[in-house]
Amino acid sequence: MRVAEYVSFDAVGLAELVARGEVTPAELEAAAREAAQAVDPQINAIVETWQADDEPHPAGTPLAGVPFLIKDIGVSMAGRRMELGSRLAAGHVAAADSALMRRFRRAGLVTFGRTATPELAYSITTEPALYGPVRNPWDLERSAGGSSGGAGAAVAAGVVPIAHATDAAGSLRIPAAYNGLFGLKPTRGRVSMGPGADEVFSGLAVQGSVSRTVRDSAALLDLIRGPEPGDPYFAHQPSRPYAEEVTRPPGSLRIGVIAQAWGGRRTTAPVADALSRTVRLLASLGHRVEEAEVDLGAHWEEFVLASARLMTAHLAASVDELAAAFDRPVDSSTLEPGTLAGYHYGQRVTGAQFVTALALRNRVARSLARYFETYDVLLTPTVPELPLLAGAYTEGAQTLDGLGWIDRLNDRSPFTMASNVAGTPAMSVPVTADAGTGLPIGMQFAAGYGLEGRLFRLAGQLEQASPWSGRTPTVWAGNQSAY
Repeated sequence: MRVAEYVSFDAVGLAELVARGEVTPAELEAAAREAAQAVDPQINAIVETWQADDEPHPAGTPLAGVPFLIKDIGVSMAGRRMELGSRLAAGHVAAADSALMRRFRRAGLVTFGRTATPELAYSITTEPALYGPVRNPWDLERSAGGSSGGAGAAVAAGVVPIAHATDAAGSLRIPAAYNGLFGLKPTRGRVSMGPGADEVFSGLAVQGSVSRTVRDSAALLDLIRGPEPGDPYFAHQPSRPYAEEVTRPPGSLRIGVIAQAWGGRRTTAPVADALSRTVRLLASLGHRVEEAEVDLGAHWEEFVLASARLMTAHLAASVDELAAAFDRPVDSSTLEPGTLAGYHYGQRVTGAQFVTALALRNRVARSLARYFETYDVLLTPTVPELPLLAGAYTEGAQTLDGLGWIDRLNDRSPFTMASNVAGTPAMSVPVTADAGTGLPIGMQFAAGYGLEGRLFRLAGQLEQASPWSGRTPTVWAGNQSAY
C-alpha cells in the first residue's frame, strides 16, 4: 500500500481492509514506517521504532492490524524501553507488559514504536532534554503540546491514525487541540492504570488516545475499558458500545458555555471567535446553548496550591524510586529545572497538607457535579490561546519553584485540569480553525461522571456537521513533497 493511500483511511477503515483481505498488517506497518521516515525528521515525534512482534494478530476486532504507537510513559511493553522522557530513566527496559499493553495486543494493534513525552509527563509542552523538542506539523515554529505531544504530532502528520496518550492535567486534550485532532479523556476508573500505577497523581491521570476521527477513539476505548483486579476506582460499564454511540443522535442538549477561565487568563481573540462560531453551530443543530457561571468549589489560588501539593508529592516519590532503581543522583544532571523544582517542593509537602489537598479534590468534584444536574454538557475552549511557540513555555523555568511550575501549567491551560480533579470525562474537538493562520483550535466539552456516551454522540454529530478530516497540516505524510 502506498503512503498516499494509507493516510486516506482512519484506523477503523484500515482494519476493514485487513478483515476483507485487501491488505495485510505487515503492509500497513510498512506504510506507517515509510510515513514516519518522511515526516519525523521534521517533527521529532517518535523516540524509537522497532519491528513489530512476529506473532499472530488477533482478528475480529475493529482495529485489528492497525499500526500503533505507544507513549514513552504510562504503558510498558515487555522487552522495550520506557524512559519516561527523562535522563533519570534513560535506557530502562520494561520487564513485562502492563495491563493496558495486554489490551492493546488483544485488540490486534500493531505497535511498532513509542512517542515522545516531556520529562515524567510533567509539562504541557513536549520538549524533553533527553530527545529534543517535538514540533507542531501545522507550524514547525510552534509546540505540539504535551504531555502527549509526540502522539499528537505523529497522528496529525499521518504516521498513524490513532496513538496512545495519557491525561493528568490536559495532557491528551492539549495536544489534540494544538494538532487538530480528536481526544477524549475518559472517566476516572474507565481504563485500568495497573498493575503498577493505579493512582497516578491520586487519580488525576487517565489513559486514552488521540485520533483523526471520532469513531477511532470510540473503538479503541471499547477495546481497553474495564477494570483490572485490585483497581482502586471503578466506572460502571456503558449500556452499549461507544462505537455505536458515535452514530446515534445526541438529542437537544442544554449546553453551558464558559468563555473565560477561572484563573484570570483571558481567552485570546482567535479562540474567542472560534468559540462563538462553535456556539452558533451548536444552536443550528438544535442545542440550547447559554452562558454559564460555574463555581469551581475553591478559590483559584487554593485550587493551584492543592494541585501542586498532590502532583509534586507524587513526583517526589516517583523520582526517589527511579533514582534508587537506576542508582543515579537526583540533580540537574538527571532532571530538568521544572521537574527538579517540583521534586524539591514535593519533598516538603506534609501528610496533613496532602490530605487537605485530597479534600479539595473532593470539593471540586462535588461542586462541578451540581452543574451537570443543570447542564448536559459544559463547553469551554480547550486552551485559551493558539499553540505556543516552541520554547515559550519553559522559558525562565530555572527561576520557578514547584508551586510556580504548577501555577504556570494551570495559567496556560486553565480549562482542562478541573475535569482531572473531578474525574469526569472531557473531550477536545477540532471544530474549527483560526481564520488568520489556519492553525487548529480545539473546543472542550465536558460531561458528568461516566457519561462518555453523551460526549461521543455529540462529537459524532459535530464531525458530520463540521468535518475536519480534510484539513491536513503542512507536514503531512500524504504530501509528495514530504518524501
